Amino acid sequence: MPMRNPTSSYRWTILAVATLTQASASFLVQGFGALAGYIKADLGLSGFEIGLLMSSASVAPIFGLLVVGELLDRFNERWIVGVGSLVIALASGLASLAGGYVGLLFCLILLGAGYSTAQPGGAKSIAVWFERAQRGFAMGIRQAGLPLGGALSVASLPVIAARWGWHSAFFASTCVALFGGVLFLVFYRAPDHAENFRAVAAAPGGPRPPRMELLRHPSTRNIAWAGITMVSAQFAITLFLPLYLTERYHMALPDGALVLLVTQVAGVIGRIVLAAWSDRAKSGRFFPVFCCLAATTAGLLALLVPVAGSLLYLVPVAAWVGFFGIGWYGPWVAYLAEAAPPDRVGFALGLALAANQITICLSPALLGLLHDLFGSYTADWIVLAVILLAATLMTRKPAPNTVALASRANSL
Repeated sequence: MPMRNPTSSYRWTILAVATLTQASASFLVQGFGALAGYIKADLGLSGFEIGLLMSSASVAPIFGLLVVGELLDRFNERWIVGVGSLVIALASGLASLAGGYVGLLFCLILLGAGYSTAQPGGAKSIAVWFERAQRGFAMGIRQAGLPLGGALSVASLPVIAARWGWHSAFFASTCVALFGGVLFLVFYRAPDHAENFRAVAAAPGGPRPPRMELLRHPSTRNIAWAGITMVSAQFAITLFLPLYLTERYHMALPDGALVLLVTQVAGVIGRIVLAAWSDRAKSGRFFPVFCCLAATTAGLLALLVPVAGSLLYLVPVAAWVGFFGIGWYGPWVAYLAEAAPPDRVGFALGLALAANQITICLSPALLGLLHDLFGSYTADWIVLAVILLAATLMTRKPAPNTVALASRANSL
């Protein structure tokens, strides 16, 4: 049995397991867009119907994240994340047998419910296993598992679908999710001190901080403003940047794909580098997130500069936007996990991620509507830049020491 404390070398095994499990859980969720064309053609779906399929897996986590957050404060992450991955595998397996649209729709809703455990559960496993000096770096590596899973699925699922059909692609996703779930169940063990926090959380009369106290704390304001605005910008960048380049500069599709690839790769690097910086930032862990708000605002405005579609200009700007506009999540989730009292980490993660999930569901449609009203994606970048600037100003004052909240809560 490995040593079960944050100074043990086993924490690096935990990091590897958590990262691979995140990648496997994200495999189908991040790669579904690559299968959409095959499903649409085979089932004869309309644009609205295929859009509803793509959104269905995002709806369940709005409520599931809140439930999972509470469960994480009471039970071992091993079972919650592991079983969640098995639910993803079950849903993918059922989808591989689905013969019609309605059955596939319900399978994807079930998949979203299982996926609700991946982000908060994986983040908490890192938070309890790594001390503050390494927590941001470790959190950034784990968060890189999400785009890693997406890259692997985009590279493989269309090939499988083209040769054997989309049902086979879902079956392949079943195997990947099953691998991640079994891996986490076999290798993950909670550190000894985590049992003490769960004992406090489970005690009927235990000294748990009221939810409203957590919601009123200044750190929650920073978390909410940064999370909601940055996740809107992130999804706008990954969804609309190629369309913007084609619309404004008449850029060829291969060139637009290259610019987006640069953005995504820079985002993966940013998640690790910025999270590692947050471990050493003298101005506090939130300071890198604050810098991401300001830098992404500047990057979106830089996209508006008329440069006749020059790749020599657009590629560095895309890298800048990706590094900060996608990389923000690493230090943000590390700050979030550290801001909450130890016996409320699950609740805090679930609440913040649920708020982000609502934004994920709404912002693409609203930004698309904005484009339709003004006839250009330029309006999207301007509105997002204004919102990000407002969030930058709202969070410019650092929140009081969040550790004090945890200490005060445990003395209630």
